[in-house]
Amino acid sequence: MHVYLYSVGMTKRAYRYRFYPTPEQEHLLARTFGCVRFVYNAVLRYRTDAFRERREKIGYVAANAELSRMKKAEETAFLNEVSSVPLQQCLRHQQTAFKNFFEGRARYPTFKSKRHRQSAEFTRSAFTYRDGKLFLAKCKAPLPVRWSRELPSEPTTVTVSKDSAGRYFVSCLCEFKPAALPVTPKRVGIDLGLKDLFVTSDGHRIGNPRHTAKYATRLAKAQRRLSKKTLGSKNRAKARKKVARLHAKISDCRMDRLHKLSRQIVNENQVICVESLKVKNMLRHPRLAKSISDAGWGEFVRQLEYKAAWAGRQLSAIDPWYPSSKRCSGCGHVMPEMLLQIRTWTCPECAAEHDRDVNAAINIKAAGLAVLALGENVSGMEPVSVSSSR
Repeated sequence: MHVYLYSVGMTKRAYRYRFYPTPEQEHLLARTFGCVRFVYNAVLRYRTDAFRERREKIGYVAANAELSRMKKAEETAFLNEVSSVPLQQCLRHQQTAFKNFFEGRARYPTFKSKRHRQSAEFTRSAFTYRDGKLFLAKCKAPLPVRWSRELPSEPTTVTVSKDSAGRYFVSCLCEFKPAALPVTPKRVGIDLGLKDLFVTSDGHRIGNPRHTAKYATRLAKAQRRLSKKTLGSKNRAKARKKVARLHAKISDCRMDRLHKLSRQIVNENQVICVESLKVKNMLRHPRLAKSISDAGWGEFVRQLEYKAAWAGRQLSAIDPWYPSSKRCSGCGHVMPEMLLQIRTWTCPECAAEHDRDVNAAINIKAAGLAVLALGENVSGMEPVSVSSSR
């Protein structure tokens, strides 16, 4: 059970914009992305071999010394043609990846591929933001950014990226003070699902648009054409970009809908109660993995978390083992078993008829409010009275 309570103060936020580089800028960015990828992979190989052969652990200082040696070597002198800041930043990110690995939060760092997303991070010493224009190191002209909104302050870091569909983006990390929304008495419980994206304790159902299924025919056709192209040919590269654009379209549609729904939930409710689902474990299901991934449950809860923090709202995530679907929201009776295909059921104790999803949302709301009020962990099969919290 997790309760997220935040005070609204100065915080950092990334503002992402799309830009369309000139041919010269595109060439410079391609070299920068390539050097960042080369340094990351070379140092990762150096650290891996050092541990396997000599049982020696290489830290950031030694990795940075290896970068200096590479820049002085004749065969890797091309690293001096781009800004040194992105090269150092990628080693800092690699050090963080190793720290997460040794502390059990992530897998072992993997090598970067040129076919996936490319990025380069610039600190204040490697860029200039002046009069609404952004200048990168070793680039004379400003980036032609489509500024959809003004930045609240001068960026502290700038990350330039290129996705697999060939689109360029710049992300500016800025400090800003979020404005707390007016306090409202409304509280809501949310039950996530597949038939409906989620159902609220008020009985509102938000349908699942199933973005992947919508583009499945076009995507399958594009993938068949890609499989028939010759490896290494230009036609294969064009076909691969078409597939990447379709995947980007699906992702953009999903993110746009999740942002709108999460913003609506946060604006209308003071307390938001959700389930703390183990989405990665659920993706192991052989038949539902694709639908669960397409729904974007984890991203939806993540958006609710940080938007609630900015708006001064409260988010309560209940235990994933809490029997919200099997518990009667009227008397608290827990059914011993309930198959997934059962959508409506009658309580054997109080004879109350329940819609499975609405009943679960009511129970999630009651459990979340109990934690906020009492600070107790509501999980497992312990009975909880929920009739007074409806």
